Amino acid sequence: MNALQLPDLFPLFDTLQMKYGEKTLAPVYGAGCIKKPNILFLFMNPTGRNISAQKDRKWLRAAWLGTKNIWKLFLAVGAISKPAFTAIQSYKPNEWTTEFCQQVYQELRQNKIYVTNLAKCTQIDARPLHNDIFKAYLEAIEKEIALVQPTYIVSFGNQVSSLLLRKNIKVSDYQKNDYEQFEIHWIKYKVYPTFYPVGQGMRNIDKAIERIKIIASSI
Repeated sequence: MNALQLPDLFPLFDTLQMKYGEKTLAPVYGAGCIKKPNILFLFMNPTGRNISAQKDRKWLRAAWLGTKNIWKLFLAVGAISKPAFTAIQSYKPNEWTTEFCQQVYQELRQNKIYVTNLAKCTQIDARPLHNDIFKAYLEAIEKEIALVQPTYIVSFGNQVSSLLLRKNIKVSDYQKNDYEQFEIHWIKYKVYPTFYPVGQGMRNIDKAIERIKIIASSI
């Protein structure tokens, strides 16, 4: 089976979990196409709703496993298939088997998508994290991006976008294919700040989908 993750980064994220995350939960790593994906989707941080954050689970630890809403966006932008989406919507969290989790992320890999969070420290719930915690992950996310080398980065939400780009960002200011440039090791990446599409941001999921479709059409 094709590799889906970057295990060389795991020890760093494990250490940061002990410092900033819930001690009873495991960190959740980035996953998908690990070599030059078309798009890297950058979210905020995982919560205990992600079944792969359970410490007794010995399998793929990746974003959004065992949840439902974000997969509506992934289906709409062609990142996963309709059969996978239908299964996701019908499964209860404890019905996500090891094999099914692998299948979902293999589809993301095949569609040249990489999914990760700025902070990998799993929290019990979705309470906001202080900027200082996200800042502790900035060096790590730069290492991750440099290894993955995506064509485009979609950063979700004002907080994540602002921290990544080191300046205040309002995602509502970015229309169609507007983007910022972000440089790592003399390589410039196009970053597309986009509305956060889950939680309280569900009301903006259609705006996020529309923008991602425009971005994807230029690949």
